[in-house]
Amino acid sequence: MCLCVLSVVTSLSPQTVSAEEWFEFRGPTGQGHSGETALPVQWSPTEHVLWKTEVPGVGWSSPIVVDEKVYVTTAVPKKGETDPEQSLRLVCLDLETGKTLWDKEIFQETKENAQRIHKKNSHASPTPVSDGKSIYVHFGTHGTACLTLDGDVVWKTNELEYEMQHGNGGSPIIVDDKLVIICDGRGMNFIVALDRSTGKIVWKVDRNVEGRKKFSFGTPLLITVNGEKQIVAPGTDVISGHSPTDGKEIWHLNYEGYSVIPRPVFSHGLIFVTTSYDRPTLLAIRPDGKGDVTETHLAWSNKSQIPHTPSLLVVGDELYTISDKGIAQCFDAKTGELNWKERVGGNFSASPLHANGKIYFQSEEGQTTVIDAGKEYREISRNHLKEPTLASFAVAGDTLLIRTKTQLYRIGK
Repeated sequence: MCLCVLSVVTSLSPQTVSAEEWFEFRGPTGQGHSGETALPVQWSPTEHVLWKTEVPGVGWSSPIVVDEKVYVTTAVPKKGETDPEQSLRLVCLDLETGKTLWDKEIFQETKENAQRIHKKNSHASPTPVSDGKSIYVHFGTHGTACLTLDGDVVWKTNELEYEMQHGNGGSPIIVDDKLVIICDGRGMNFIVALDRSTGKIVWKVDRNVEGRKKFSFGTPLLITVNGEKQIVAPGTDVISGHSPTDGKEIWHLNYEGYSVIPRPVFSHGLIFVTTSYDRPTLLAIRPDGKGDVTETHLAWSNKSQIPHTPSLLVVGDELYTISDKGIAQCFDAKTGELNWKERVGGNFSASPLHANGKIYFQSEEGQTTVIDAGKEYREISRNHLKEPTLASFAVAGDTLLIRTKTQLYRIGK
């Protein structure tokens, strides 16, 4: 284990950011919403492409946008494509031109610490997060780091030791002066908060998982309930709420499920989450309880065509889902009543986006289906980049950033 802090002066004090700063996975609220009113609804590999830039290596992290720059992580094999040794990197591009400004190695995955990944995963799947002044990257047990916006390393740590299953996945989030990460591995499960200024562990809470398959890839969500902040943490067989101060558990709800990937969403006083494998169940939970709320705080549930991988989306009174096999559904968020179900087609990993009354579903094959938000299904367009993509959207002004297997696109009108 090691923790190194470099002598780079930087301010890590919390700040108020613009509603349209895309600082983390799924945007300003972490729930897939943009306030932009003029995003494009039609494009192709050659139409409405402001720029496209090749990103070296492979990574399914989503891009973030900070101070007119785009940041994305990637993993570059040292030799051939199947080489277990990987250079784990952060790439910075100019938002206006797409030009790569810098591309820096942060960690190395060596033969000694290499771990096998799932065919749909990458060695750089967690999305970076920013406070507008620094960039935080996480590569699972291979390391977590803080960098300035210019790429200077502030601190690096590999103290978060656990055996990953199928690679890393869950993204870090910022909570006040802490960086919070869920680490659900093959044999060890915990939630941890790092000091954002030093990388040192502030608190660590173990999760007692008894099932044979303990691993998950959850990203936490910060919410406020009755005036108090809590960190909602999905994981194998359980979802729980925790105090940001010391990590102490406030409540938990048990279920059967592992390899949990979707990030929770919060609306109408309910947390919405899915239980992933083997058969995913959609749960609507009241997060205002104490202790074990399994029997008391489940508002409604549904087991039909629920996603394993894509996160959920709430727009107004409606909850939208897209299953891994391309079945889109719209529920009444408060009651769980089904408004419509439609086969969009394709396979899905990316999480949906909402902007200006429109919903964007992006398939693994590279096709985005745009629909109107509402109680009836109405398709607006289908747009194909003809290259695989598992990363989720980012928004920069009135443009979309879409990461494919080899390229990063900026799409505009």
